[in-house]
Amino acid sequence: MPGRARIDRRAVVTRHHVVLHEVDPESPLSLGNGEFAFTADATGLQTFPELFEKTIPLGTQSQWGWHTFPNPEGWSIDRFQFAEFDSHGRKIGFADIPGNRRTPEINWLRANPHRLHLGRIGLLVDRDDGRRIQPKDMEGIEQTLELWDGRLVSRFRIDGHPVEVRTVVHPDRDAVAVRIESPLVGQGRLGIAIHFPYGTGEASAADWTRPDRHRTVAVAVGSRMATLARHLDQDRYCVRLRWSSGAALEEIERHRWVVRGAARGSLPGGAGAPKPPQAPAENPVLELAVEFAADPGLDSEASRESPAATANRSRDPADAVDKDRSPSSRRRLTQESQWKAEPIGFPEAESAAREHWNRFWSSGGAIDLSGSKDHRALELERRIVLSQYLTAIQCAGRYPPQETGLAFNSWEGKFHLEMHWWHAAHFALWDRLELLERSLPYYASILPRARGMAARQGYAGARWPKMTDPRGAESPSGVGPFLIWQQPHPIYYAELCYRARKERGTLERYREVVEATAEFMASFAVWDGATERFVLGPPLQCAQEVFPRSTTMNPAFELTYWRWGLETAQAWRQRLGLPRQPRWDRVLEGLARPAVSEGKYLFAESAPQCYTERSWARDHPSVTAALGMLPGPGIDREIMGRTLGWIWEHWDWPSTWGWDYPMLAMCAARLGQPERAVDALLLDTPKNVYRSNGHNHQRPGLTIYLPGNGGLLAAAAMMAAGWDGAPALPSPGFPNNGQWNVRWEALRPMP
Repeated sequence: MPGRARIDRRAVVTRHHVVLHEVDPESPLSLGNGEFAFTADATGLQTFPELFEKTIPLGTQSQWGWHTFPNPEGWSIDRFQFAEFDSHGRKIGFADIPGNRRTPEINWLRANPHRLHLGRIGLLVDRDDGRRIQPKDMEGIEQTLELWDGRLVSRFRIDGHPVEVRTVVHPDRDAVAVRIESPLVGQGRLGIAIHFPYGTGEASAADWTRPDRHRTVAVAVGSRMATLARHLDQDRYCVRLRWSSGAALEEIERHRWVVRGAARGSLPGGAGAPKPPQAPAENPVLELAVEFAADPGLDSEASRESPAATANRSRDPADAVDKDRSPSSRRRLTQESQWKAEPIGFPEAESAAREHWNRFWSSGGAIDLSGSKDHRALELERRIVLSQYLTAIQCAGRYPPQETGLAFNSWEGKFHLEMHWWHAAHFALWDRLELLERSLPYYASILPRARGMAARQGYAGARWPKMTDPRGAESPSGVGPFLIWQQPHPIYYAELCYRARKERGTLERYREVVEATAEFMASFAVWDGATERFVLGPPLQCAQEVFPRSTTMNPAFELTYWRWGLETAQAWRQRLGLPRQPRWDRVLEGLARPAVSEGKYLFAESAPQCYTERSWARDHPSVTAALGMLPGPGIDREIMGRTLGWIWEHWDWPSTWGWDYPMLAMCAARLGQPERAVDALLLDTPKNVYRSNGHNHQRPGLTIYLPGNGGLLAAAAMMAAGWDGAPALPSPGFPNNGQWNVRWEALRPMP
């Protein structure tokens, strides 16, 4: 913060390095770069995946790594039988699932495409008695996630033999690299196995029971390097291995390969070549780098793509960024150019990772709570530091992330656009705008489909989907197609970009998406002649997903977001030297105000009983986002204060979700209630648990929930650096009670 000594950033980060002393199925540790992530157990690799199947599956995932099951029936969301709902006398079709039924068509559409586990990489160790190691055989475990250097160091003993494993992910290539030092390497008893699965939309993203449904082909093998081509139905990708001198590669079974420290079945002449006898290696070090890439066309068969895959590649949002050459462009350009580059080894990957993470932590925003007296300060700081790391590796890629990032699949690996704000808006507030901007070209890439959906329903502009994939196709659901609060998000992202970079180029870059978004919003609002105002819905599903979609009208948060979004879109036009759009102004002038009952905001105008019917006081308390996440245009602070107070006393907290607590904290901060803001961030409730690895736990099956991490960072930045119209106080969202000493750097105020 200005006027104070600079924060010792290294001290802040290193005091929250994650250290484990056991195999903890609730806290595997991940490495990644936003485009690619690798999740490991206590060995530093994926050696004991069975222990994590019901907690956090050990995955290797990328932004480009998707798989689609065969579709002989030709199912498509464009040919799906949309259910019609009445909207003020007009019939509108939605991809609904009446009664939550699951037909083969619905199951296929929801599950395809799905993210793919690219390959399991684990230790293969023979004990003294010849048995393969089990978790109980590991002694003296000490595993450290060194955040400052972006490295995972795992130490343990097997039969008294020390083993040290160093694991890194390259910051600019989809590659994991490992260095193992142990006497077991020199004895030929330790190897690294790479095992490839078939695809599935299940949490594991891997089906190990169908070896006949896919192929793994060695297309090039040398003395220290090999390239494998993967074929899964119409999907292709490639894997390049590079290992250290003295080691050798062996195919031990279908889809499974091993690199050993002693030469066993090496393939110097390629697959099928005779294996000459070799003496056991004495080198106690084994290094391996495994790089993954979407198929760069290594052979004629592997290079053939389906028309859908070709179409998807042509509108890849990463390509849009590269062609634009915006300030947020990544150092790498395309997967093809990566593949043509010299293969990397462990030393290069480790050095690149260290340089990247040292730079990451030394730049952007920082918060230091070490001088605070409140006993909760160290835990809040831990959550803040680990959330910065986790969102950088899981939520900063070319596509909006799924709730579980690149760790394992949730909702078939698809992403939910209403959650994109909670995953990534904080990057702009933490002065890491480039990490947000990586995913923003996605909206332009799916704009034709979004326009098509709006037109199909009789609206102007672009209607953004909810549960979707790289193509932008909606998934059938009884909830998703009816949600609308993701619609203004692209305007919010564009505004964050402009606040950080007030240039004509920023305005032009996002102009089309802002215009199309506002056009839909204005078109969606319906003039109600009886009350002489524009209204939202029915039908719609508000962010608090408990009200009937066929009758819900004028939810308080969505009305406020509509007002803020349309006014911001008008400001966007004026910055470009264009006149205000008259249609948008008509909606702004006539838009309904959030309904009030007994001095509190109704969650939705169509639910006048929301304060007396206790079953409505559950799920997301999203009414508070109207003055919290948003600056609250048209919101009365006293009324919102009473609303928040009632929620605090009466809400069903076990039904809430990880991003609800930051949402409440932001509302409390804007209302001048900093003590409650801190209480909200650290509320003792089942879904506000942060494991030792920093992940926000929700429930069985959803054991990590990154919107909670991202929301925490947005709230923390706001509470420290303030917001538009905040009081001129140091860290206005934190209590000024002598218990909190908040030092911060390079944070940006929230709108």
